[in-house]
Amino acid sequence: MDRTNRLFIFGLGYSAQAFAQRLAGQGWAIAGTRRSGGSAPAIEDCRMFLFDRGRPLDSTGLEALSAANHILSSVPPDEIGDPVLAHHRAAITKHGGLKWAGYLSSTGVYGDTGGGWVDEGSPVRPSGPRGVRRSTAEAAWLDLASEGVPIHIFRLAGIYGPGRNALAQLIAGTARRIDKPGHVFSRIHVDDIARTLQASIARPNPGGIYNLCDDRPAAAEEVVRFAASLLKTEPPSLVPFAEADLTPMAASFYADNRRVRNARFKRELGVKLTYPDYEAGLRALLDRET
Repeated sequence: MDRTNRLFIFGLGYSAQAFAQRLAGQGWAIAGTRRSGGSAPAIEDCRMFLFDRGRPLDSTGLEALSAANHILSSVPPDEIGDPVLAHHRAAITKHGGLKWAGYLSSTGVYGDTGGGWVDEGSPVRPSGPRGVRRSTAEAAWLDLASEGVPIHIFRLAGIYGPGRNALAQLIAGTARRIDKPGHVFSRIHVDDIARTLQASIARPNPGGIYNLCDDRPAAAEEVVRFAASLLKTEPPSLVPFAEADLTPMAASFYADNRRVRNARFKRELGVKLTYPDYEAGLRALLDRET
């Protein structure tokens, strides 16, 4: 197998693991990081290194980073800023051998549009602290383009896939249906994220920004109701938003209401979504979850 393609991933989380597994199966050499105390992902032959805000890469990790010709960061910013750039900006900008670099951001940078549509040309107006941190981190990563880093920004909508979806929540008894009339979410299947990242590598466009979402924004309660129909069970009762007693994290997702357009990545990267809406995605996941 061709091992000349080498990918280093900061933060092997849910989406990054799907991407890494896809490329590893095609002969890529994969290296990545996990936080102290975190579990190692199940990716064959993946070299793992510890990294977090209080623990930068050691010399061996820096060697692996310098040997990579592709880099992806899925590490979210914290209250201080972006941990990857705080520790290793110089190593990335002075690399010299990068063919592609990607940063996984969030559509949360658009803030609340009252249900209106946004695309990559829409203003970045985050409405909460998490969105502000994301937009600041995005700008810092985009700034690397001026130093020759072939950076690409991917703004992810709500992510679902194996083990992380309404079917799994219903089976586990944790699914809820929150009633907030007129409120919608955009979402995307994790496999379509992995396919799009690989398509970007094949068609690099340094400085490019892409919204990654499917074709059908929908209310969260609608998705749960459809999942229940697939499982042939009664959906949970609707709970008014004002009475839902959500965690601060969950409440932050309901604070913004917007619909996200995805034409750019389909047009520029030649990607056709495998799961163009939540119905297609959940139907494909049904056998696996049950």
